[in-house]
Amino acid sequence: MHTVAVLALDQVVPFDLGTPVDVFGQTRLPGGRAGYRVRVCGATPTVDAGAFELRPPYGLEALAQADTIVIPGSRDLDPPSADVVDALREAAAAGARIASICVGAFALAATGLLDGQRATTHWYFAELLAERHPEIDVDPNVLYVDNGQFLTSAGVAAGLDLCLHLVRRDHGSSVAADAARMAVMPLEREGGQAQFIVHDQPPSPRGSELEPLLGWMEEHCARDLTVEQIAAEAGMSARTLNRRFREQTGTTPLQWLLKARIRQAQGLLETTGQPVDRIAGRVGFGSPAAFRERFKRVVGTTPNAYRSAFRGTVPNTPGDLGAGS
Repeated sequence: MHTVAVLALDQVVPFDLGTPVDVFGQTRLPGGRAGYRVRVCGATPTVDAGAFELRPPYGLEALAQADTIVIPGSRDLDPPSADVVDALREAAAAGARIASICVGAFALAATGLLDGQRATTHWYFAELLAERHPEIDVDPNVLYVDNGQFLTSAGVAAGLDLCLHLVRRDHGSSVAADAARMAVMPLEREGGQAQFIVHDQPPSPRGSELEPLLGWMEEHCARDLTVEQIAAEAGMSARTLNRRFREQTGTTPLQWLLKARIRQAQGLLETTGQPVDRIAGRVGFGSPAAFRERFKRVVGTTPNAYRSAFRGTVPNTPGDLGAGS
């Protein structure tokens, strides 16, 4: 089983600590099996977490057995102890994937593992990170940066985006979508166009007036829906619909619909051998060219490249055969 070690340094930010513990701890694979084994580790027997004191059940030695290490933010931005730096470097040399949340990037940067790479952190501290580590290309405008073995995220909620992205890398979009629902992920968030973001459907908060409508739109996203048709389904005027969408999703009904189509396309690319042109039609794009352009704009790569990265070995079936790819 994939082991995730969450490293709690002194003055750890509780929200940053809880995010990976909750997301990875609740991730379930098909059949209900746990997707990860989560271990909270500390450099000392007790850790100051501000409002409370934390006693991590594991020490730094657990980092050596971890497949993924997550460094939550800490209110202490000074470099961590030599023991911590050495443990992280040794884990990286052994092949561990290391990710930081928010200002946890300062601790990761202190190891030298981010030198020569692009990274991010909370926008408020981005300039300070760049000043301390000029060898790092600090980008304050993205939610997270994935360099393969080393990943960094921006502040607070961006840690959720990062963790769900890792779930997607490990287990695919369906498992990541379930993890998003368990984490009660916020509604669609705009921004960070340069990154390779997980675009699973975040659920609306329970009780939201748009929740039934979003489900209906997801189910009927292959149809050529207009704002008026969507408004009629919701029982409100087009003007009210647009306002409610802006308030609760940060985007428009049609933009949300386009992303829903892309989400469905991602699932088909991962789980079938159907040609790209056929998938474009199945999810509601009249033109394969328009589908490819929209897919690259949203996901950051082409449909074929995405399939190569995320699809397992799925044998073609008669229904998968056809022209185009």
